[in-house]
Amino acid sequence: MRYIVVSGGVLSGLGKGVTASSIGVLMKSCGLRVTSIKIDPYLNSDAGTMSPFEHGEVFVLDDGGEVDLDLGNYERFLDLNLGRNNNLTTGKVYSKVLEAERRGDYLGKTVQVIPHITDAVMDWIEDVAHQPSDDSGLEPEVCIIELGGTVGDIESAPYVEALRQFQFRIGRENVTFVHVSLVPVMGPVGEQKTKPTQHTVKELMGLGITPDILVCRSSAPLNPETRAKLAAFCHVPEEAVISTHDVPNIYHVPLMLEAQGLCATLGVEVEPNGMLDAWREMAHHLDTLEDEVVIAMVGKYTGLSDAYLSVIKALQHAAMAANRKLRIDWLEASDLEDGSAEDVHSDAWNRLRAANGILVPGGFGHRGVEGKILAANYARTNGVPYFGICLGLQVAAIEFARNVLGMEGSTSTEFDEDCPNPAVIFMPEISTTHLGGTMRLGSRPTLFQVDDCKVKRLYGGLESVDERHRHRYEVNPELIAQLESAGLTFVGKDDTGERCEILELPDHPYFVAVQYHPEFKSRPGRPSPPFLGLILAASGQPLP
Repeated sequence: MRYIVVSGGVLSGLGKGVTASSIGVLMKSCGLRVTSIKIDPYLNSDAGTMSPFEHGEVFVLDDGGEVDLDLGNYERFLDLNLGRNNNLTTGKVYSKVLEAERRGDYLGKTVQVIPHITDAVMDWIEDVAHQPSDDSGLEPEVCIIELGGTVGDIESAPYVEALRQFQFRIGRENVTFVHVSLVPVMGPVGEQKTKPTQHTVKELMGLGITPDILVCRSSAPLNPETRAKLAAFCHVPEEAVISTHDVPNIYHVPLMLEAQGLCATLGVEVEPNGMLDAWREMAHHLDTLEDEVVIAMVGKYTGLSDAYLSVIKALQHAAMAANRKLRIDWLEASDLEDGSAEDVHSDAWNRLRAANGILVPGGFGHRGVEGKILAANYARTNGVPYFGICLGLQVAAIEFARNVLGMEGSTSTEFDEDCPNPAVIFMPEISTTHLGGTMRLGSRPTLFQVDDCKVKRLYGGLESVDERHRHRYEVNPELIAQLESAGLTFVGKDDTGERCEILELPDHPYFVAVQYHPEFKSRPGRPSPPFLGLILAASGQPLP
């Protein structure tokens, strides 16, 4: 087993996740089986209860794990299916150690960060690293570990110490330390400054870890003088100083690393006519797209794109497959509602009407819901392609109940517990007292209820599909017959035949909504079918 540890210094947001994923692409391109682990130093057990404003989206895995969004990068780049244990948090490791202490596993010893926490971290890494994560069912040969946060943070100190010890447990020759840093460009002549990287490497070495490779983020490629200076002051050879400068799209990052000799530095060789050639073709194809398709994203976290990261990626995958250049027009749902400032309200509606398609993503809470319902109504009544995800399905059902069935005031019990005609209700099996890990989570089957429909054709005519879920509310089963008699077709249901998973309007160019989250299984070169349907319909191309 070869371990590659990716850490970060100077500041957050430098792209450790993309760097780790890109290194994984190169390892797969060399014919190696790869897995990934993300270490998050926060005390939460998982990301499930964290606000999008705090942490971006919550990525959901097949086993129901609610994890850091970087695991989405790993899955998309490496085409893996990871599990909840591939995301290690301080909450998880401390819970494990405390449970062992309560059982008496430590035989009366004083339980401390060293050795008990650090040993638990090392054991966790070794165990997860050997779990198969691709379709081969075989053990991985390379494990890429991303250490969240920034070196020097108090929270990450136990993990840095665990990784320092880990190199001796497994043999120094079996681990490569990659440190991602910042080289800012200053002044009118664009001088590249090395001092921040020197300081972060010095701090890392003071903690007992010597980086083997430096990955330096900068707006422009590192010049030879900068590279030589970093090598001299940071104790790495020049060929191990890698520049990751700005590129047209993130799919160029693995190509950039390979072009600078990263594979040779790691002692591996890319297979000819393999994965990397296809990756190169995809990256350059994305650069050449010209025909634009505009999707209005009607949400409540529109100022923070990380809150919808997987949705954005799924739209990009679909647009690439449809040979279209994607432009997302972010619309704050509450701006569509009456009562918002007149100029803001008018601008939001003008942009909604100008879009080629409308997408309402998932979300929680009352804010902006009426705006999302208005967007669904506009799409339904004007023949505009519409795709709703999770809450986007629920608002489509609410809109139909209000405006077609005439149930004035119908809504979800999430927003009004005393609603007389709820179109959406709380699922009876869900806990009303605990939030963490209590939703309907993970991969579950959806069975098609009809012989032919748009979504079934997009899925290639399958009788059932497995997609990932994350929700507490569902369309009211007692209302389904009325909705369907009025023309709203629930073409997919769960394996009980009662819970609604997919809805369609048959006589509409594309009015589709799903209760699950198909964005989590979208991949470059293999787009999510419902997303592809939206892009095809929005760009005037025929559906399957």
